[in-house]
Amino acid sequence: MKYSLLDKLFPTLHLPVAAKEMVDIFLVLAATGLVAALVTIILRKTLLAVITNWLKGNRHAWDDPLASNRLLNKVSWLVPLTFFSMAIDTFLASDSTYFLLVKRLVTAGFVIVAVASFSTLFGTINDIHRIVRKNKGSSLRGYTDAGKIISYTLGAIFLVSIFTGKSPWGILSVLGGLMAVVLLVFKDVILGFMASVQLSANDMVRIGDWIEMPQYGADGDVIDISIHSVRVQNWDKTITTIPPYALVSSAVKNWRGMSESGGRRIKRAVVIDIQSIRFCDEKMLEKLSEIDLIRDYLHQKQQEIEEDNKRRSGIQGSGLLNGRRQTNIGIFRAYVIAYLKNNPQIHDQMTFLVRQLAPTEKGLPLEIYVFCRDQAWARYEAIQADIFDHLLAAVPHFGLRVFQQPSGYDFQLLTRDRQVAE
Repeated sequence: MKYSLLDKLFPTLHLPVAAKEMVDIFLVLAATGLVAALVTIILRKTLLAVITNWLKGNRHAWDDPLASNRLLNKVSWLVPLTFFSMAIDTFLASDSTYFLLVKRLVTAGFVIVAVASFSTLFGTINDIHRIVRKNKGSSLRGYTDAGKIISYTLGAIFLVSIFTGKSPWGILSVLGGLMAVVLLVFKDVILGFMASVQLSANDMVRIGDWIEMPQYGADGDVIDISIHSVRVQNWDKTITTIPPYALVSSAVKNWRGMSESGGRRIKRAVVIDIQSIRFCDEKMLEKLSEIDLIRDYLHQKQQEIEEDNKRRSGIQGSGLLNGRRQTNIGIFRAYVIAYLKNNPQIHDQMTFLVRQLAPTEKGLPLEIYVFCRDQAWARYEAIQADIFDHLLAAVPHFGLRVFQQPSGYDFQLLTRDRQVAE
């Protein structure tokens, strides 16, 4: 049995045992708290301040989260707790009424500080990984979130063990019997964790990727991936939250391949009125030969046609269908190819097609399938608009018409012409 601290300080002072224990605890805690606070303040103002300033001031960016997340400050709480633990063991009687309670409170403090420190450490690891990879590659968010949950769970088990006096392994065995209930309660967390592991392992989605999931109303950049949710900032600046397992079990369109390819696809058609398609006569060929982009093409094509017609016996008559002839739609297609190849914004090392699609009741679609060098949305749309502005305006110069459904103005013209005829 240890003697009362009050008896050592004031041997002539006679108080009840309970009162002596209360005074002992107060003196020990007050003196220890004062010393611990002083040591902690000095530690934070000197050593920790120097380390933090060095982390923020050096040329490396990856270590900045160590300072911004205040990891060292949380670990420094172990210093006052250590002082309290040593003071209790040294100055308080082990058989006193309040010794066990205070000892358990200090031990619980160690557990809480450890859990908070591990939680901050996992967050710091995730931040460092994002800085090092520059938001590219697999994300550790799912693993670090799982680590936080495990640390919280173990912390709760140890706290229960400290205050109940039960072995933590016994508590774990009880929880093992309740595993079915745990799985039911934490079903979404478990599914989210497994989905996060799959997303990271298969490199399906990264932070910064542009994804589309119409069923969830998501169309924008991924800004956060965790075991609970994947957050997408849409182009209208709204935020869509998607469960991680939805990205694994549902169809998701990821535009990362486009971003990494160096080009962005332009796929659009000009629908030509079939009734405006015809053979070119000499007058039209002479007129079209004034266009610089297709002058050489027309000359070379005409020579090929004449030589081919001479080789083919019996096809040298004077009719339009006797032999090969150039058409206005064919020349227009050649003009579109030459115009696009002459455009510096069109990628010449990627797929380049100007093709006719199957005719429909609305006309003959002439589809352009090329890639733009500029991937930025606004500039890409401007380049695409400039191309089709020019081509739509150029169509009439080839004796062609763009198909368009009749509008109210067309019916007004029809009515007016009928009235004039009457």
